[in-house]
Amino acid sequence: MEKAEAHQGNLARPPSRLRGALLLAALLGGNVALALGPWLVRLTDTGAVSAAFWRMFLALPFLVVFARLADQRLGGLPFKTLALVALGAVAFAGDLASWHIGIGMTRLGNATLFGNAGSIVLLFWGFIIARALPRGTEWLAIVFALAGAGILLGRSRDISTTTFVGDLFCITAGLLYAVYLLTLQGERGQFGSWSLLVWVSVFACPVLLATALALGEPVWPTDWTPVVVLFVSSQLIGQGLMVYSLGHFPPLVIGLALLTQPAIAAAIGWGVFSEALTWLDVAGMALLGSALVVARAVRKG
Repeated sequence: MEKAEAHQGNLARPPSRLRGALLLAALLGGNVALALGPWLVRLTDTGAVSAAFWRMFLALPFLVVFARLADQRLGGLPFKTLALVALGAVAFAGDLASWHIGIGMTRLGNATLFGNAGSIVLLFWGFIIARALPRGTEWLAIVFALAGAGILLGRSRDISTTTFVGDLFCITAGLLYAVYLLTLQGERGQFGSWSLLVWVSVFACPVLLATALALGEPVWPTDWTPVVVLFVSSQLIGQGLMVYSLGHFPPLVIGLALLTQPAIAAAIGWGVFSEALTWLDVAGMALLGSALVVARAVRKG
């Protein structure tokens, strides 16, 4: 469930072919880099939540540099704004912690799909706020999401209780990510993409470290390689390419590009960890993945 912060918008003029190709390469490259995250989480010899702490903590100085280079302010923000960011960061820390725990328990394809379920949660939330019933393709997203999730959860329960519980942790992560986005939706305009990531990291890192210690996890790695590769690929390369590219594409294209993540994760799970995939698994993933694409395409703002 790798996510990137970005402000979406349209270009003032159509990009050249070369620029368009570079933006598309960045969008796909960012998703590929983020798709490697679950594999690297499993390779770390720390606890799952500890790995979440390190990926954010090690990236923090680089995020500050990126924010400075982009001329995005980091100080002088109102107390109310920082308080809401802190609240959102707690939800984001819970999102990462829950997702990392789930990664170690369920299949990588499931973990990635369920971890990205925040888009569907936001779609449901929109119906509640508007006090309106879904229309058109919105019904399609709901039906596909429920059918796909039902198939994948049923398959996980057949495999083992641990796998099923892992799915639930990843679904919880998706819910918490939606809470994070909703908490900050009124404050995002006061930040640039990088400065928001800086402040979220500042508040989320202590929460993750405290959670890891409370769970009795090993925090200090004996092998730093997976941890370093995780923070570089996910927090720097993945986040960087996504921040660079997201604002230049419509939600439908972004949703379609997002499907590279579960596809790659499922392939790694099958090839590296011998996680079996039946035709029923593929059908469930296709349905849930389609729901994610539709949810992003119809999402407002």
